[in-house]
Amino acid sequence: MSYLESIKVFVRVVELGSITSGGRDLRLTPAVASKRIKQLEARLGTRLLNRTTRKLVPTEAGRMFYDQARTVVAALDEAEASLAGFAGRPRGTVRVTAPLGVGRRLIAPLVPRFCDAFPEVEVRLRLSDRRVDLFEEELDVAFFLGTPRDSTLKLRKIADCPRVLCAAPEYLTRHGMPQHPQDLLDQGHNCLLLRFPRSPEYFWMLDTPDGPLKLEVGGRYDADEGDVLLGWALDGRGIVNKPRFEVAAHLDSGALVEVLSATPPQPSVFGCLYPHRKLQDPKVQRFIDFMVRHCKASMDLT
Repeated sequence: MSYLESIKVFVRVVELGSITSGGRDLRLTPAVASKRIKQLEARLGTRLLNRTTRKLVPTEAGRMFYDQARTVVAALDEAEASLAGFAGRPRGTVRVTAPLGVGRRLIAPLVPRFCDAFPEVEVRLRLSDRRVDLFEEELDVAFFLGTPRDSTLKLRKIADCPRVLCAAPEYLTRHGMPQHPQDLLDQGHNCLLLRFPRSPEYFWMLDTPDGPLKLEVGGRYDADEGDVLLGWALDGRGIVNKPRFEVAAHLDSGALVEVLSATPPQPSVFGCLYPHRKLQDPKVQRFIDFMVRHCKASMDLT
């Protein structure tokens, strides 16, 4: 491995906070990634990382080197992307994140098809319902389902996604079918909540004939992964708020029953975010165009 490639390993290790994660992102074993870091430290004659029980932290020298090294790596990536665009053959790595449900059901099945169409492009897909920082983690594309907050990123809308409240028949047999939105509160229904650490509040926004209604619902369970909530709903543990396309098969089979269909949750925006500088990167352009087109087809939203 060349000196430059060792630098790339160091940069990804710092960005992702561990040798295991940085190595995995570059398709290296932890042992190989650790060896590259040690070789780089030996060449530079200084320690670059302090190893704690939880994560790696750059030393003062490591931070100085990282600030310059990431600029060099980014410049080389952009130069390679420019040449690839000139040659009409996108190449390189696209780093992508997506929520668990959307990622598993829509994005992941399309990745092999994209790679078949563009064999010189590699895709690194990370699935998480947690909000991530594209710049800090050096990601190219972030799919989202909801309302984006970061105005510094470029947004590509894919679709408006209808949402539905639903629960298992056995839950409704035990607790009753709510007839009005206020019943969710007055009858003490167990609402299954997608909530993250330090979330200031949690609420559901429902569309009613009188306009949007904000309900500060509660429940005995919450999780930071949407598929966990779906599993609880199927197990009869409560009412879940999900994009309709994610639960359509369960609604059709009768495993879940729609609740308050006359006052459904407000739709979510499904789309992707990416840094403005990625507009000139052919592989990112091709990836986004491919995913937008095929996601719409998969969701029957063309």
